[in-house]
Amino acid sequence: MKKNFPLQAEGKHPDRVLEAVKHEIRKYFKRERNRAVPKGADFWDFDCKVGLTAESAEVVRVSGVIEAVDAAAKSGSASVYVKILSKHGVRVLRAPNESGDASGEDDLPQSD
Repeated sequence: MKKNFPLQAEGKHPDRVLEAVKHEIRKYFKRERNRAVPKGADFWDFDCKVGLTAESAEVVRVSGVIEAVDAAAKSGSASVYVKILSKHGVRVLRAPNESGDASGEDDLPQSD
């Protein structure tokens, strides 16, 4: 999704326009995550950019897309550019503890 969302619409309250933009972004994430994952992949990952224009867009995490859109709306801009590209991701397992114990029991708090 590469889209320039208007944040001001004639005859509509700016808060409702902002909520509609956030709803469309969340709907896109949900639709992409529900697609079948290709062989060899574990989940869908996303590359996200948000800014006032396509040239000034900055890379943000998936969890920060909505906050970046809110920040653009609070700055008073007339529109916000959002670019979200889906890609397949593979889970990376953590290395076992340095002590050689792979059970992970060392991470539990000790109770006396």
